[in-house]
Amino acid sequence: MNRQTQPCELLTWDSEFFGFRIARAWASRLTPTILRAITEWCEENHVECLYFLADSDDRDTIHLAEQNEFRFVDIRITMTHDREGEPARRAQELPSAIHIRSAQAGDVPVLRKIAGGSHTLSRFHFDRCIPSDLSQSFYQQWIENSCQGYADKVWVAEWDGRLSGYITCHLPGNGAPARIGLLGVDPGYHGHGLGRALVNQALTWFDHKHLHPIEVVTQGRNIPAQRLYQKCGFTVRTLQLWYHRWFAACST
Repeated sequence: MNRQTQPCELLTWDSEFFGFRIARAWASRLTPTILRAITEWCEENHVECLYFLADSDDRDTIHLAEQNEFRFVDIRITMTHDREGEPARRAQELPSAIHIRSAQAGDVPVLRKIAGGSHTLSRFHFDRCIPSDLSQSFYQQWIENSCQGYADKVWVAEWDGRLSGYITCHLPGNGAPARIGLLGVDPGYHGHGLGRALVNQALTWFDHKHLHPIEVVTQGRNIPAQRLYQKCGFTVRTLQLWYHRWFAACST
């Protein structure tokens, strides 16, 4: 299956995790013809939920989505960092109580606990058709998979010896740039500079590999994350809109 021959892609992992057939539309803009092809493909493939990531600047796309039962669930903000950093300066910014190190297998149970309370602004959390416990466990599984090889590097932060945050790093591949995947800080340790220390550590790691630009995605409703990345030198590159279209009945 590819973008040249099919209008959508069936997402095997998402389908198995959430327990219903999920697909994603390839297009970022809708026309009546594209919409018809997407709908027919979903019906033929018994899709229950369709993800659609729309260009925010196309009025016709937004109108067609709203008129055809696509539910707005999130704003996707992609930010980039394209300036090679200064590793020594970043190291000096690290508060003395914070220790950053590579993740270890034994960290996973605590990291899962942190993830369970750190991603409540996601599109999955705001889609009432997705049970809240699955939305929570989605990110718990994400950080566990990252520690088991899904990410190329996972850094964790300790505050006075207590594991309190994580960040995942991905090397370029399949046309995608180097990127930060998942960032989480235990809510009990917010305001101590852990997030900034983790982002700086990730940027330093990418610096040493001479990889730029660095990309990260966050939610439009996640203002604290946007401010954090801006302080660390990221700028907004694109803004897109996430929609979910449910073909199966669900309680809302």
